Amino acid sequence: MVVKKNFLVPVHKKLNEKEINSILEKYSLKDRFKLPKIKIKDAALAELSVEVGDVIEIVRETFVGSTKYYRVVVQ
Repeated sequence: MVVKKNFLVPVHKKLNEKEINSILEKYSLKDRFKLPKIKIKDAALAELSVEVGDVIEIVRETFVGSTKYYRVVVQ
């Protein structure tokens, strides 16, 4: 059972190629695999139908606003 609507679970979104290229350019990365990793079997990815190499945007809410994190899906 995957609990996606819990306030402790941050929002996960699969990025398209245009968004990925924008992120790589913003952080001066030549390869998406230089991003931090997230395993394909992570429970938060269960409903996103991801593949190895996809990039996930994670939005965490804090007391001062929201913060975005990026992860590349690995085996």
